[in-house]
Amino acid sequence: MSGGAGTRLWPVSRQGHPKPFMKLADGETLIEKTYKRAAKLPGVVQSKDKPALLTVTNCDYYFMSRDELHKAGATGSFLLEPCGRNTAPAIGMAAHWVRAKFGPNALMLVLSADHLIADEVAFADAVKKSVALAKVGSDYLVTFGIVPTAPETGFGYIKAGKELPGGYQVDAFVEKPDAQTAQKYVDTKSYFWNSGMFCFTAGQLIEQLHMHAPVVANACTLCWNELADQALTVDSMLEIPKLLFQGIPDISIDYAIMERSNRVAVVPSDIGWSDIGSWNAIRDLVSPDRQNNRAYGDAIFVNSTNTFVQSENRLVAAVGLDNVMIIDTPDALLVANPEYAQDVKQVVGLLKKADHDAFKLHKTVFRPWGTYTILEEGEGFKMKRIEVKPGASLSLQMHHHRSEHWIVVRGRATVVNGDAELLINANESTYIPAGHKHRLENRTKDALVLIEVQCGGYLGEDDIVRFEDIYGRG
Repeated sequence: MSGGAGTRLWPVSRQGHPKPFMKLADGETLIEKTYKRAAKLPGVVQSKDKPALLTVTNCDYYFMSRDELHKAGATGSFLLEPCGRNTAPAIGMAAHWVRAKFGPNALMLVLSADHLIADEVAFADAVKKSVALAKVGSDYLVTFGIVPTAPETGFGYIKAGKELPGGYQVDAFVEKPDAQTAQKYVDTKSYFWNSGMFCFTAGQLIEQLHMHAPVVANACTLCWNELADQALTVDSMLEIPKLLFQGIPDISIDYAIMERSNRVAVVPSDIGWSDIGSWNAIRDLVSPDRQNNRAYGDAIFVNSTNTFVQSENRLVAAVGLDNVMIIDTPDALLVANPEYAQDVKQVVGLLKKADHDAFKLHKTVFRPWGTYTILEEGEGFKMKRIEVKPGASLSLQMHHHRSEHWIVVRGRATVVNGDAELLINANESTYIPAGHKHRLENRTKDALVLIEVQCGGYLGEDDIVRFEDIYGRG
């Protein structure tokens, strides 16, 4: 499942480039790590005909997710949501896909794309125990309970009941507690953090969904029926019907089923798990110096202690600071007290209310064909750095209100400019007047990089008329 906006990790996580696509210090994204972790598990089918990694995500994140899947060296399919409706509808739709592809007794392992797991050996062992409890004959809906390392108030808890082989029957799901209650939970050693990871058969999940959340179950069935014929012939990507899906209740799998069913088990899991829910979690991934300062990027600390700096492309100097977090991106800077890390999401709320672009997009924007980065803009002009993937192509398009100058700095561009098709090499350029049909294409095996200078009275991204597009955009 890859749908969380990660608002507590602003300004790096944004609506157009959310938490699963954040790169960690080792250069890998959270979703790439999740793909690799899942693909290595015993029993996961990795064939061209029936790839068994399924990503449920928003339509807007399809191309980025597909790229991360390829980077991970895995194969898989995609169910694309037209809007977010929480985890119960997402998992319900995934269960229909699994049942159609592999049958009702096929086991599903449900993972979040934005979790980090340090001990993958222990994780594989926990999965093995969950499989034994979830398979036909046992028929449990299994959740992974993280062995708590501290009285954390930011997580829900699971209370263990009767002992089962490899786990426990669940007595209760408990909402996020206060600090005193959380300490009691940790002391009893019978409570676990609720990880949001699950294992069950597709048939059992659908059956329990009909039993405990029939409105959700029936709506998922209607959505799947619209897709059923297409699902028989298309393996790589299915788009869930918008009109049907947007009417499904917005509800989590915990509320819809787990808290209501008597067939729920928990497998205790000491696996080095983190949901990377705030900047404190990112900070803790970085090794500290002697003054407990940490840096991801280029930073200097002078007379500073307990300070974390993340900087993408410039030096940050911290002088005389204590207990501060500094997150620097090209267009937004966050300075925060770590004790208020959860409140970063309020910044995003204020930006949304003001309709400020900083909650939606970075200076660098990802597209199916590559990226563009806004270098500078002012009255009547905008400069971009454009990078086009090997073999990729922008749409055949036209702008009413702006002209464009393209200067190739690396690679070779194939350009449609009006009625002409041109080959533009490095250190060469072309001019595209307003109203001209044009297309940019990279037919080489190397990345194409160019600088685009826009001039005109209106430079918004919505000044575009697409005539042809290989990515299906209107």
